[in-house]
Amino acid sequence: MDAFTIKDVENLSGIKAHTIRIWEQRYSFIKPQRTQTNIRYYSGIELKRILNIALLSKYGYKISHINRMSEEDMKKSIYLLEDNQAQQDRVINDLIQSTVSVDMDKFEGILDSFILARGIDKTITQIIFPFLERIGILWMSNNISPGEEHLISNIIRQKLIVGIEGVASHLSKNKMVILFLPEGEFHELGLLFISYLMKRNGVKILYMGADVPLKDMLQICHKKKPDFLYSHITCDFKLERYFSGLQAGFPELNLVISGRLSTKFKGKKWVHVKKSLPEVMEFVTSL
Repeated sequence: MDAFTIKDVENLSGIKAHTIRIWEQRYSFIKPQRTQTNIRYYSGIELKRILNIALLSKYGYKISHINRMSEEDMKKSIYLLEDNQAQQDRVINDLIQSTVSVDMDKFEGILDSFILARGIDKTITQIIFPFLERIGILWMSNNISPGEEHLISNIIRQKLIVGIEGVASHLSKNKMVILFLPEGEFHELGLLFISYLMKRNGVKILYMGADVPLKDMLQICHKKKPDFLYSHITCDFKLERYFSGLQAGFPELNLVISGRLSTKFKGKKWVHVKKSLPEVMEFVTSL
């Protein structure tokens, strides 16, 4: 996990590829290497540096000034940022850097420190979910091995389950939602996050989990008659066939989809697409 494309870097840092290329031409802090076919790639060290530069640039530091900073000066300046959003961005960047370094002790320590300071609720909404949105880029581009992905996923899964178990909502809603991932989809963390949000808002949920066969989903739908089905998808494994089969077998289906591939189903009357966290939150609170 030490060769990132310019697209990877763009998605992880929020800095456009065009801007990164300009920085390379004008300043000395980025020096990508090239493949034999002359395609740029960035090392883990380069990625960490760009994440730090992007954060300082976002919160007011001029690039010309950053260019004169040492690595230690950058780190000190980042930790002196007082804005709450800047602090959250720093923590997310630290998690990404720990992921790239495969330093799981540091990764869990960062989460535990934030939980201690802000509580599990804010850790889940302000840190874990934004981190998952950004790190999903690495999973999809195979820049994290399956073993490394399991390490990260299990740490986050433990934190999410603690949060879900600890939720005590004063709200009680009469809507029932079944949460599931289609057959072939195993990335469960986003769905656990949605489960947490719904439980916190008093929604009655049935959690089916990952890799649910179509026949099993239809059986539960006919027995429980849910108001909505909800899926958070990152994998494109026969999704259209699965969801079309679900709608054919359960015509009163109200399906809500979020996640990176959700917009693929926009336009279908029985599919409600949620493209961002605010849209997800709005849907949950509207139930």
